[in-house]
Amino acid sequence: MPAYSFEALDDQGQARKGVIDADTAKAARALLRGQSLVPLAVTAVGADEGDAPKSSRVLWASKVFSATGLAVWTRQIAGLVSSGLPLERALTALAEETEDLRQRNLVGALRAEVNAGSSFARALAQEPREFSEVYRAVIAAGEQGGDLGEVLERLADDLEERQALKAKLMGAALYPMIVTVIAVVIVIFLVSYVVPQVAGVFAGSNRTLPVLTRAMLGLSDFVRGWGWWVAGLLVLAGLGLRYALRSPAFRERFDAFWLRLPVIGKLARGYNAARFASTLAMLSAAGVPILRALQAAGETLSNQAMRADALEALVMVREGAPLATALAQKKRFPGLLSMFVRLGEQTGELPVMLQRASRQLSMEVQRRAMQLATILEPLLIVLMGAVVGTIVLAVLQPIIELNSWVK
Repeated sequence: MPAYSFEALDDQGQARKGVIDADTAKAARALLRGQSLVPLAVTAVGADEGDAPKSSRVLWASKVFSATGLAVWTRQIAGLVSSGLPLERALTALAEETEDLRQRNLVGALRAEVNAGSSFARALAQEPREFSEVYRAVIAAGEQGGDLGEVLERLADDLEERQALKAKLMGAALYPMIVTVIAVVIVIFLVSYVVPQVAGVFAGSNRTLPVLTRAMLGLSDFVRGWGWWVAGLLVLAGLGLRYALRSPAFRERFDAFWLRLPVIGKLARGYNAARFASTLAMLSAAGVPILRALQAAGETLSNQAMRADALEALVMVREGAPLATALAQKKRFPGLLSMFVRLGEQTGELPVMLQRASRQLSMEVQRRAMQLATILEPLLIVLMGAVVGTIVLAVLQPIIELNSWVK
């Protein structure tokens, strides 16, 4: 049955908004009048986006749920379902609670699909941009096992842990990025404006300027004459790299090179391995078959080289190899992961061990990121001070020598 969003007035003159199920818009208005409401506007769910083609909306429209918003929404529906509320009523409550029109329409469409007899996972499959394949697979497993509330709680935990890890990594990288940007801006300003202004004072002098000052003037001339060209070339190089990364073969080689970098490579390996272990733990705990869980977990990896290794491990498991053996042969995955998987296979508690591996890898990534940020902060400040000091010295040297000439 289709869903319609409505705006109406109650008998007290107060505005009411919500979503209602009806066969037609006329039937929806009749239902509203039967509830002593005066309908002002009744719109089919999804019709608020205008008459643009669906492909255009998918291409340009942003997602209804952000990563944080999806975690919050999953936690909300998990709490409602776990408390014994039927899924349809839980979706109705969430649709009426939200103030965001797009979110209300999306939840209303999900409720309409569920009311029409579809499973929750099949309803989510109608919105693949909002709900990933892993998300839908976990929901489907929970519905098949009859413990949807518990599975939703586990899914919410996973989404929140993933967001927390991203937030900590971004927090660790934010300060060095700000310092670097400010340093570059200051240096460009000093070199392109201050140095030429000060050096112009000594232009009429017959004295030879100090070597450091001449070198800084040469750099200043280069920045003023070729700076925009260099900036343009850097932008073109960035666009070219972005275009080249669309090629799967080049992207895999680039990601493999990224993993070999001294410090960043270890962070990337740990982050991807933690995400892989967390997803695999959640899927296997929900009852998803191991081969399907491996494929879904591998597809969540952002690093294409590690994703290729995960899919090769999937082939080995399909041929009869233990999961721990398959992962141990892929050196891009940390040895800690294969060790925990082996313990899980031996004890019959694979999901538990995978979750422990995910937590330990996440903690290691956070520790390394904080250490790197702690080291970078003073280094960047010292480097910035050294560069600015060199520029100032290049400006002051002619002034000092001029004083000695006068004496």
